[in-house]
Amino acid sequence: MLDIADELNRWAEEGRDFAVATVVSVGGSAPRGPGAALAVDSGGTAIGSVSGGCVEGAVYDLCVQALQDGRTVLERFGYSDEDAFAVGLTCGGVIEVLVTPVRADAPERPVYAAALAAASRSEAAAVARVARGPAELLGRALLVRPDGSSDSSGASTSHAGGPGVSHEGSLGGRPELDRTAVAEARALLAAGRTGTLELSEDGARCPGGVTLLVESSVPPPRMIVFGAVDFATALVRVGRFLGYHVTVCDARPVFATRVRFPDADEIVVDWPHRYLRRTVTDDRTVLCVLTHDAKFDVPLLEAALRMPVAFVGAMGSRRTHEDRERRLREVGLGERELARLRSPIGLDLGARTPEETALSIAAEIVAAREGGTGAPLTGSRTPIHRDGGGRGTGAVGAREAA
Repeated sequence: MLDIADELNRWAEEGRDFAVATVVSVGGSAPRGPGAALAVDSGGTAIGSVSGGCVEGAVYDLCVQALQDGRTVLERFGYSDEDAFAVGLTCGGVIEVLVTPVRADAPERPVYAAALAAASRSEAAAVARVARGPAELLGRALLVRPDGSSDSSGASTSHAGGPGVSHEGSLGGRPELDRTAVAEARALLAAGRTGTLELSEDGARCPGGVTLLVESSVPPPRMIVFGAVDFATALVRVGRFLGYHVTVCDARPVFATRVRFPDADEIVVDWPHRYLRRTVTDDRTVLCVLTHDAKFDVPLLEAALRMPVAFVGAMGSRRTHEDRERRLREVGLGERELARLRSPIGLDLGARTPEETALSIAAEIVAAREGGTGAPLTGSRTPIHRDGGGRGTGAVGAREAA
């Protein structure tokens, strides 16, 4: 649901009735992961996707039915080869989809509205919904924020000092279940993850009849592009397309301008290493160094390779890379730190233009994040869809800029 929060938030603000189908679990080669959603409003307008097209028609019908009868349902779709026109996933996977009506008279609507508003503002929040359990609990919802405050069906309370919540009406008037749900949802939110929890009806952390779907919404990860060069212009556009909050940093004010980078979220005129030391980064942050100038690169990379960020890549020819590594060793970086540097940056796509080069850089960033190999899928026996992200261990540089 939160992956289409912007449009759904507009629907909620306009007072529309709608139903949301959300992927709860996947198995095999399912095309979309938990949290992927399709929504249908009372006028028949549909947004989003749960399967890339395989079962959209059937899920659409389920949403229409939910709007009519107000019932939350959990539906399973698997592979079917007996009938070419049967509803199923042709890829061979299995998905479970939770269909929830969000009508104006639904007691859960304030929770969903608050969750959608938070996600559309890029605020950190998680919404927990009962996907499986006693009939009276299905569809009940709880919104949890990082400080432990929560909003729930028909009530709200704040617990900035702890994860507990003791009000009625959240997940069926079960205070212990509420407390456990809030604590577990906070843990998933802290990791920026969407997934399911198996709990008992009394709130014990063990399988016992209640499955919660927890969707997390966190601020977009950062991409910081150092070097206001022509390649950076294309990379900024691709970074925004991938969902990053993109910053361009360059010490030269004549190049770091809004006219040159209209798509950047922010433009900073400062020495790269000085800006990196004062700005906020985390383990999702991507750093792309495109200056290939030692007076900028060396102090910047000396700081970057010692920070717990997700990706550090630098543009340059192989000769530039060798000289850069030598200089970095001279300032005290060891082999373990240098092994984190992806240089020359990008996958080997044969890229030449700024746009092609940006694509090769983006491909390496995605491969590093998701644990991909960067190899063609044709003839490969590696999984097409992976469960969870990973850290790639190697790539061939695509661009050997002078």
